[in-house]
Amino acid sequence: MNNQTMGAMVAALRKEKGMTQADLAARMGVTDKAVSKWERDLSLPDVHSIPKLAQVLGISVEELMGSAAPSGEGRKPLQPLVLLVVKAVALAMGVSVTVLSILGNLSTSTGFILLGIGLTCVGICLLQEKNRPGQ
Repeated sequence: MNNQTMGAMVAALRKEKGMTQADLAARMGVTDKAVSKWERDLSLPDVHSIPKLAQVLGISVEELMGSAAPSGEGRKPLQPLVLLVVKAVALAMGVSVTVLSILGNLSTSTGFILLGIGLTCVGICLLQEKNRPGQ
């Protein structure tokens, strides 16, 4: 079970034990909404309750803690909307330089700043694509 998130592990083990979220919540002294959030990887159990959770689920703390982080490596990839915004900023910087240059209102330092922002955004997008699994 080491390739799944803690939430997926909790859900699978709870179901194996024939417990509902409400059953697990009652045994843990939390609400069923808290258990639901754990299972959907929206939150984690309190550090003090992890030994009890492992006991209730019939596994060791090490097994429970050995589950994967929700993103697979502890960091979340850029969400598609954020990546779209970064691409839009890069495009906007390029358009700004072009328009200001045509209008004759672009100083050299302003042009370099705008292009630097745009190139930084392009770099972020390229790095994100390079680090995407399966690429």
